[in-house]
Amino acid sequence: MPFQYIAIEGPIGVGKTSLTERLASRLDATVVLEDAENPFLADFYAGRAGAALQAQLFYLLNRHRQLVTLRQANLFAQTTVCDYLFDRDKVFAYLNLDDNELFIYQRLFDLLVTDIPAPDLVIYLQAPTDVLVRRLRERAEDPDRDTPDPDPEYIRELNEAYQHFFFHYTATPLLVVETSQLDLHASDEALDDLIRQIRTMNRGTRYYVPRT
Repeated sequence: MPFQYIAIEGPIGVGKTSLTERLASRLDATVVLEDAENPFLADFYAGRAGAALQAQLFYLLNRHRQLVTLRQANLFAQTTVCDYLFDRDKVFAYLNLDDNELFIYQRLFDLLVTDIPAPDLVIYLQAPTDVLVRRLRERAEDPDRDTPDPDPEYIRELNEAYQHFFFHYTATPLLVVETSQLDLHASDEALDDLIRQIRTMNRGTRYYVPRT
């Protein structure tokens, strides 16, 4: 594998975590999953004033702590697959915060980002908004998951924000994968094909529509 540190990204409902776990298992790599627990998230969903900034800063500091700890342990010297990109935090911040909150957030982000190692490769999973909403509704109906019903308008705005972010992304090699017609989480053939794409990646951006 030419890349030691791979980050998988994409909007809510696209399947980042499932693919991270499958890819790491296939590559015999260390898997890094974000801690999704956030004590301010319920207040944010309820629309309480100030909760958006609290939730955003909590996620930012948690991600910073996790990635700095892994870097200090030299974990990125071996193959590692992570289910988030630190810079993605700004996608949510610009979507959820007002101008004054964003000013505070940006100052802190600029201080913290200098500590974070850059991935060797980013995999951006894409899907149309209606597909994301359908997947999220299926999760919400699952009694084993504590998942709120999706807000289609918020998911649309988030999906567009991700598309804008990665359209301009040049920091690392980027593999853009269209997932609407593909089950990367169960199909061994699809996973094998994705790994072939990863192994042949070079610099720049590659757009990949997997075989269905």
